[in-house]
Amino acid sequence: MTETSSPQPSETPENVVGNQEAAASSRPDVLLEQLLKPEVQESLTTLVDNLPKLTEMLSVMTKAYDFGKSVATDPVLAEDTMASLSGFAKPVTTAAKSVASAAIEAGDRVHAQGDQAQIGVFGLMKMLKDPQVQKGLRYAQAFLDVLNERDQQNKR
Repeated sequence: MTETSSPQPSETPENVVGNQEAAASSRPDVLLEQLLKPEVQESLTTLVDNLPKLTEMLSVMTKAYDFGKSVATDPVLAEDTMASLSGFAKPVTTAAKSVASAAIEAGDRVHAQGDQAQIGVFGLMKMLKDPQVQKGLRYAQAFLDVLNERDQQNKR
């Protein structure tokens, strides 16, 4: 037994058109009700008064958007930016790698000598003659001087 489905009364073309007409006829009523509200009228008055400013702001924002979009999609600018950033970062990364490798090598030497190696007074005197030790001590002294000056300024 086969059943045929008949269209529902609300789905017939005449009913669909009728529903759309009813919705359209109620829209002006709703719109008119909204326009009769004092706060809506006040808002519309403010909007109309500020239309020249809004137009000016919109044109500025449109120009800024267009400029930003052209900058963001410009492959030459992107390539130049990456080249300048890599030019800046390369010396920094090279210096960081150098310091890191020196720290690793120094750690390896300390472990190779073992924890038994002691530094005495004469060893310290000998180390003080090393230019790198002198450089480090001068840096440490300058660092401590800066910290002391800042501490004195904060106390005032």
